[in-house]
Amino acid sequence: MAHENVTEFILLGLFSDEDVKAAFFVLFSLCYLAILLGNLLILLTIRGSCLSEQPMYFFLSYLSFMDICFTSTVAPKLIKDLLAQQKTISYNSCIAQMFYAHFFGATEIFILVVMAYDRYAAICRPLHYMIIMSRQVCYVLVMASVTGAFIHSLMHVLIIIELPFCGPNQVDHFFCDVFPLLRLACTDTSLLVIVVITTTGVMSILTFVALVISYIIILSTLKSRLSVGHRKALSTCSSHISVVLMFFLPLIFTYVPMADSVSDDKVFALFYTMVAPMFNPLIYTLRNTDMKNAMSKVWCQDKLPGRK
Repeated sequence: MAHENVTEFILLGLFSDEDVKAAFFVLFSLCYLAILLGNLLILLTIRGSCLSEQPMYFFLSYLSFMDICFTSTVAPKLIKDLLAQQKTISYNSCIAQMFYAHFFGATEIFILVVMAYDRYAAICRPLHYMIIMSRQVCYVLVMASVTGAFIHSLMHVLIIIELPFCGPNQVDHFFCDVFPLLRLACTDTSLLVIVVITTTGVMSILTFVALVISYIIILSTLKSRLSVGHRKALSTCSSHISVVLMFFLPLIFTYVPMADSVSDDKVFALFYTMVAPMFNPLIYTLRNTDMKNAMSKVWCQDKLPGRK
């Protein structure tokens, strides 16, 4: 059972070329700083203003929190390893990193689904919106997202910890994920690969399809109504669609492998662990008048005394 000889793994990382590592150390450090500051700005702005009373922004604050947590499970180790001589990670730390990456990532997926449901209720069922998306319902939806993500992550951990690892111990990735670890197991894992593709991959595809269909329904409803309020809703939905595309497409290409291409997996993983969380704050603030107004009220010192 479990790991027979292997007590630590070596993460091979993104690059083998030593010349580019220093440059990417600076680049990824700046990206991680931007993710932390951008998402904290959204989180604190929503919590410090009346926007938190609106379901959409209530969920957006949780999405920003998940972005911070998700990236923080991967980015610090990735950045440190770019300059480190020894890129080792202990067996227990590797399993923990895999669990938290899947937990926060899956929670983010479910919250994106909840946000689409919220926009559907607001635009297609406006008369019943306050009942459909009451504060109690919002908390239940967040708890359901967290619970579903926990079960999903636990399942992946249970798959890995039952496998024997007797060498080699080089993980061809920049963080511990289920597919690179399955390749190192000293047993036939073809059935388990199918299980992971069926769970994570199919879940990603079905969720993405459900989101696309819901936004098609929303956009077709908005198209028939051209008031100022509905144009504003259209802008909000286009922001949501941008986030969904940036997050889901690389995820689907990673967990529904068309071929055994690890290098592509690493590039796709970089996209949903670093690039998408960095752009989310920009997408949700630059195209959102409510967020910009709330930021000016919360953060501009000359307006603080009059803040409600």
